[in-house]
Amino acid sequence: MESINRMAVELADEALEFAGELDIGAFDLENGATVLDFGVEHTGGIEAGLLLAELQTAGLATVQTGMDTVADAPFTFVELACDRPDLALLCSQKAGWEVSVDGFEGLGSGPARALVAEEAEFRELGYTDAFDLTALTLESDVLPDERVAQVVAERAEVNTEGVYLPVYAAGSIAGSVSAAARAAEMAVFRLFEAGYDPQSVLSATSRAPVAPVAGEEETAIARQMDALAYGGEVSLTVAEDDAEAFEAVPSTAGEEHGRPLGGVFDDVEWDFSEVAAGVFGPASVTVNVVGGPTYALGETDEAVLAESFGV
Repeated sequence: MESINRMAVELADEALEFAGELDIGAFDLENGATVLDFGVEHTGGIEAGLLLAELQTAGLATVQTGMDTVADAPFTFVELACDRPDLALLCSQKAGWEVSVDGFEGLGSGPARALVAEEAEFRELGYTDAFDLTALTLESDVLPDERVAQVVAERAEVNTEGVYLPVYAAGSIAGSVSAAARAAEMAVFRLFEAGYDPQSVLSATSRAPVAPVAGEEETAIARQMDALAYGGEVSLTVAEDDAEAFEAVPSTAGEEHGRPLGGVFDDVEWDFSEVAAGVFGPASVTVNVVGGPTYALGETDEAVLAESFGV
């Protein structure tokens, strides 16, 4: 298969080409790395957010918007479809790289993770990418500098001139849009945590509402997590039956279900390692086992969404 980093870099080049139209900032650092500002100092927008989600999934997912309602109010929804969820969602989209460099804090996702390949998903899948260019998207309200690019380049074993760093604040339009594209990723990761072979997930589709944009980062993150935990819907087609693993996927399996997640995060002072894993699942999931049964698990909760979204 073609390098997922090659495919993502092609999308980064597209962002560079249409930066003006998308209101994306683009500049080179002194060490040659390229920063793409999807939502820190630049506003970005819906289309920028969709391109960001495509980049995070290394071009292996179709991402688009639709319209529906939350508590009778019209909202934008993001829909995602993917036939390689193991690579697109676990090996690329998952935010599994925490970048902390001299005061800069960012949560990294994208195919650069596959050049490092140190996380458990890569060992399970036996997958490592190799390419001389790479992209790591960073969720941060501060733009990265040369030191950040150097750390990424060293871990990914590429030259700094080959590093693309798309960055966005959670409290931005692109942040809300790209977050809504993560419902399927959450479901596949929950299956992986439950011991299910991710290569048995043949396809994934999902949708979730785009949370109202909040300028303050913690509020934005809480709303976006609520959009997934109480409004995220996922459909999976899988090769192997495992009822116990499937039941662990939806957020209804978590003890905290029914509360807006901002309060849950406040209780643990925003230390996500102290939050029960069941919180980080989509609201509902339908699992179709090829040649076997279909499971419909969990449910959306418009009341919690309405409280979180302020409608």
